[in-house]
Amino acid sequence: MIKTEIGQTTPDRITVRGHDLANELIGQIDFVDMLLLVTIGRRCQGNEKDMLNTILVTVTDHGLTPSALAARLTFLGAPEAPQAAVAAGLLGAGSVFLGAMQNAAVMLREAGRDLTEESSDDEVAQVATTFVKERRAARLPLYGLGHNIHVDGDPRIPALRAVSERNGYFGRYWRLLLAVDDATRDVYSRRLPANTAGAVGAMVLSMDLPLHLARGLALVGRCAGLLGHLIEDEQSPIGQELWDLVLRQDERNALPGDR
Repeated sequence: MIKTEIGQTTPDRITVRGHDLANELIGQIDFVDMLLLVTIGRRCQGNEKDMLNTILVTVTDHGLTPSALAARLTFLGAPEAPQAAVAAGLLGAGSVFLGAMQNAAVMLREAGRDLTEESSDDEVAQVATTFVKERRAARLPLYGLGHNIHVDGDPRIPALRAVSERNGYFGRYWRLLLAVDDATRDVYSRRLPANTAGAVGAMVLSMDLPLHLARGLALVGRCAGLLGHLIEDEQSPIGQELWDLVLRQDERNALPGDR
């Protein structure tokens, strides 16, 4: 028999992870609890909800990013299918844009495999320096480090750190991330500041949640942001302007008025 433990539907009942949707969940739990229930089979524990809410808020929107551009241009071509535009915006989530949280979590877990919560600052710094040198020698990227705009430091990092500290989730992975940030000054002769991807990776690791949730939370949060872009584009369209801008860059396809 083919079945899933996540949800089942009968003529008179719908269950999610064994809970009656109509009588136990609707109107009784919030979306963050539901998100964790459907993904890992339990509701939030301790201070997880504050952490997860913070991550979702952080990743919702960052302006005209590649995901937003993809969504707006898809909406331009198929305004009757907003789901296609949102999907287009999410499809590019990966190691470079939007989805690097998971890559950062994997990297931090590997780098910190010999560290414990009791490791000294000197031990963490030594591990960070060695790791950065090894990554550079192997020409491997440092996920969760560096930013093309926030070159002097990601302004979200202090806020994310504060949330982690107040909830008791500022541990070895956060410390390692910041130590790697510091180590880049000497190894690369310039600073590669910790960014949001690195912070979210450290937060997910600190909560001991499945690594897929790092990228998954980014996708869930960004859905709301992309929906905002579509509603705005419906009211104040810029999708056509974006396409016209591309055409203007190519003299072979220049608009008549631009020749």
